[in-house]
Amino acid sequence: MEKIALLKEKIQEAMKGGGDKRIADQHKKGKLTARERLQLLLDEGSFEEIGMLVTHRSYDFGMEKEVYPGDGVVTGYGTVNGRLVYVYSQDFTVFGGSLSETHAEKIVKIMELAMQNGAPVVGLNDSGGARIQEGVVSLGGYADIFYRNVQASGVVPQISAILGPCAGGAVYSPAITDFILMAEHTSYMFVTGPNVVKTVTHETVTSEELGGAHTHASKSGVTHFACANEVACISDIKRLLSYMPQNCEDNAPVYDYEAGNESRPALDNIIPENPNQPYDIKDVIQELADADSFMEVHKDFAESIVVGFARMGGRSIGVVANQPAYLAGVLDNNSSRKSARFVRFCDAFNIPLLVVVDVPGFLPGTDQEWNGIIINGAKLLYALSEATVPKITVITRKAYGGAYDVMNSKHIGADLNYAWPTAEIAVMGAKGAAEIIFKKEIAEAADPAAKLKEKEAEYIEKFANPYAAAARGYIDEVILPADTRTKLIKGFKMLENKVVKMPKRKHGNIPL
Repeated sequence: MEKIALLKEKIQEAMKGGGDKRIADQHKKGKLTARERLQLLLDEGSFEEIGMLVTHRSYDFGMEKEVYPGDGVVTGYGTVNGRLVYVYSQDFTVFGGSLSETHAEKIVKIMELAMQNGAPVVGLNDSGGARIQEGVVSLGGYADIFYRNVQASGVVPQISAILGPCAGGAVYSPAITDFILMAEHTSYMFVTGPNVVKTVTHETVTSEELGGAHTHASKSGVTHFACANEVACISDIKRLLSYMPQNCEDNAPVYDYEAGNESRPALDNIIPENPNQPYDIKDVIQELADADSFMEVHKDFAESIVVGFARMGGRSIGVVANQPAYLAGVLDNNSSRKSARFVRFCDAFNIPLLVVVDVPGFLPGTDQEWNGIIINGAKLLYALSEATVPKITVITRKAYGGAYDVMNSKHIGADLNYAWPTAEIAVMGAKGAAEIIFKKEIAEAADPAAKLKEKEAEYIEKFANPYAAAARGYIDEVILPADTRTKLIKGFKMLENKVVKMPKRKHGNIPL
């Protein structure tokens, strides 16, 4: 029948995107096409496309002669491991994936469906930016998307993969979403490109140096995951989704877990005898979490704190842990912002929090103060104070000064606070404290160095332990390190129905 043949012809045309030559060019760059990416992401046979035959409405600059069904973005829904997700995948083979009025409308429609039906949105970005031929109409399209990103924030998880260029206004949609993933060597993000940078600041820089995956993973912290290639990137998206609920009213999936002996004797010997000697907090996390379940987020950025998802007895948790192997685990501007954002994501989506503490304080110095350590430290304090999900703290070693308060102390709403016998909960380190408290005695002593050592030991005996805090009830229990996993599994199970009534307000004013 002629009409059926016509439909089949139109579908075939849409499937080809910008045509065979442009598809070949895409492959030569080491990139997949928009449809190939969706095939990798979604369960086989689950993709249902919406808006396949949409075309642009522009007639200026000869655009009426170039019309492609789909208009540079493939949109629809499908399942990832059996769970509904809404997707859009920009097609670089059509006008360089540039955003037009109709391209934007397709993305907006998907986002609205996601909010109405309570399922995550995954955006696969590969676009040269706004379609110049459409002028302000394309800019309006970007703003329509940004607005929906904000409306969806905290309602459904939003994940952005950058799998090609993402420049100018296009960067702000991924920036509002919960997680950004980038493919090494084939993707970049920046507000202004290398040519503009050279004109304005006279700096010579490549796209990769300015906004490549490694740059944003390690220097700016814009991207949460820098992946070796597109296949690895899409695999990480699927894994990331497995820790999340579908929406803010849902709980994350619980995986089968066979309970056994939860004792972890290796933890009894993990803290070095010398309190100034580092150890890797990731070794502690691996012992506490279910086997192979820890997925680190922001691995290469602000390394003095470790954040990520794990499972505890088959249930999703978010982990925030000071890293004594990097800058002694101090809190600084970047680590405070990194962990605050992660805490707020977990709280928005009902993911319980485990906070592992070994922190000597905030990083001192003019660089930190002039770049806002007061405000940035307050972000983490605010985020943990605001969070109403189950929150459990384990102090492994140092918990000094204001950083003790900030790292999920009992005083800011933690549900359970455990300490190991090696914990040191004090205003500051013993040496600094002794120098202040016993300043006069030390100065007048025949041997000031010996006197300092004596007073240091006195301070350690009195304060550098968990027992004064336990006596006050600030620590619920001092536990054997080997028993920590058992305590955590039971604690999170006990807290699973936690409800907190918040004061009536429009929203708080986090110190941004």
